[in-house]
Amino acid sequence: MKYLITGCAGFIGSKICEKLLNRDNEVIGIDNLNDYYDVRLKYYRLELLKKYKNFKFVEADIENYQSLLKVFLENKFEAVINEAARAGVRYSLENPFIYMTTNVLGTLNLLELCRKYDVNKFILASTSSLYAGLSMPFKEDLPVNTPISPYAASKKSAETLAYTYYYQYGMDVSILRYFTVYGPAGRPDMSIFRFIKWIIEEVPLEIFGDGNQSRDFTYVDDIAEGTILSLKPVGYEIINLGGNSPYKLSEIINLIEKYTGKKAKFIMKEFHKADIKATWADITKAKKILGWQPNVTIEEGIKRTIEWFLKNWDYIKNISI
Repeated sequence: MKYLITGCAGFIGSKICEKLLNRDNEVIGIDNLNDYYDVRLKYYRLELLKKYKNFKFVEADIENYQSLLKVFLENKFEAVINEAARAGVRYSLENPFIYMTTNVLGTLNLLELCRKYDVNKFILASTSSLYAGLSMPFKEDLPVNTPISPYAASKKSAETLAYTYYYQYGMDVSILRYFTVYGPAGRPDMSIFRFIKWIIEEVPLEIFGDGNQSRDFTYVDDIAEGTILSLKPVGYEIINLGGNSPYKLSEIINLIEKYTGKKAKFIMKEFHKADIKATWADITKAKKILGWQPNVTIEEGIKRTIEWFLKNWDYIKNISI
């Protein structure tokens, strides 16, 4: 099969590419290699993918319709997996416009090209940030009508567009709401990457709140596997992919201390009003529809991530946070 993966140099997108390539599929990967975080990490992931003969990289922006059109004209895809996005709740408050153009217009460009060129399967990466303020565990049928950040609002808009293309054109759509993804080669703006690097460097950790906020951390390999399982025909479904077991930040820090052999120091800051105090995914739907559930425990995931840090420290120590 031939698949188009956008955001292929990103954390989750690169892992999805890797798994598809290892199963002898052909992958066309698109990424604009923007500098939202240290671009050296994107090049690191991309170099790993370029080792595969069945991988082709196209540097392009999903906001640019003409660049995407060329890719669709030259290829016939079984499915499109849209992992390209502007992520990050706090930064979306500083620059909301780029979130709307990438996450909404970019998604619209892809949906319209899928319609025109008969690509009937579309997967959209969405977010648990939509559930802010709702009762836990979060179920997909909760009314996510009050997003509290431009990031969440842009993802809700993208979901709505995807539904339109399902309703009007019969496109098969899987919308995946990811819950706090972590693992080797992760995003340096995410807490686990930052905490590990800071603890190894003996730099104080910046904690927003009292450390009792919790997240449903999910290992990247599990997320990638769930995404690939979502290639099956579903009609239109919104599906949570999460660890189904929230952990407090203080518990995560304890695990990092255990596997680095170092004690953390802290700088406590005020809790940010755009953040969520807790997330917890109900994954009943993922189990039923996809036969998916997470396999990597939080302790094993933290251990693997720290092993990657230590093995690649000469490279990682220069990554800016």
